[in-house]
Amino acid sequence: MDYPKVSIITLNWNGLEDTIECLESLKTITYPNYEVIVVDNGSEGNDAQVLKEKFGGYIHLIENDKNYGYTGGNNLAIRHVLAHSPPDYFLILNNDTVVAPDFLDHLVGAAEADASIGVVGPKIYYYDSPNRIQSAGNRINMWTGWVYSIGGRQIDTGQYNKRQKVDWISGCCLLAKREVIQKVGGFDESYFFGWEEVDYCLAVRKSGYEVIYVPQSKAWHKARGAERGFQCYYAARNTFIFARKYTTKWQSLLFLARLLLLMTMSCLYRRNLRRLLYFYRGVRDGLLGWKGEIK
Repeated sequence: MDYPKVSIITLNWNGLEDTIECLESLKTITYPNYEVIVVDNGSEGNDAQVLKEKFGGYIHLIENDKNYGYTGGNNLAIRHVLAHSPPDYFLILNNDTVVAPDFLDHLVGAAEADASIGVVGPKIYYYDSPNRIQSAGNRINMWTGWVYSIGGRQIDTGQYNKRQKVDWISGCCLLAKREVIQKVGGFDESYFFGWEEVDYCLAVRKSGYEVIYVPQSKAWHKARGAERGFQCYYAARNTFIFARKYTTKWQSLLFLARLLLLMTMSCLYRRNLRRLLYFYRGVRDGLLGWKGEIK
């Protein structure tokens, strides 16, 4: 059987323990034709040295001089791979994710079955609640600004075991064909962190490809740090970047109004002033049109 080559890219930024666990899970996979590229995105400690010593030739390590964000770090690795040994597929995998041994077999199999498919993703569970769904694919409504994960927080009883087209795939585990990367490009680095996978999947669909959820493929995502201030900043600011690119004037107003209302209510309910301040800082920078890393 012919197994297309897959380049697996994962970023490490001050997350050594998570990265080690992720790589250990990759070492158990059954898919035979893959390589692993780890990008150390300017970690403050000795993460890169530890990864070299522990995994040796199993990984190709790229050491960045600073944190280029999710978008810049992944794009750098994609460019490096395309320049040296172009694969048939790219798998973007968060370092706080662990995978089932056969997850890649199912993803590649689904993508190979139809030339119109450009991006595929697995059923994603919560790491701390292994049978609770985090995402069975994702949807977005341009009029309401409603961005949500199908099946989110539900216990898996097989209710989402059907392969289907979705609007976007979570960036914690996203498989894209090389031809898609070459046609659409990499992630939009204006975002730095957050919203980039939604943006990317919409760009893929506009280019004529389908985005597919593959339930037989399984991964578990820790998704830690969702309450960090800088994440609230990017969630707010990047909504403006996304809305300017993809929504009409009236859609944009509804899109942004809903975001402001829900995030303000959430912060007040949790009595998290620091989170609220970061959020409104992101709103300010979004209105000003600032992009990239937090100022």
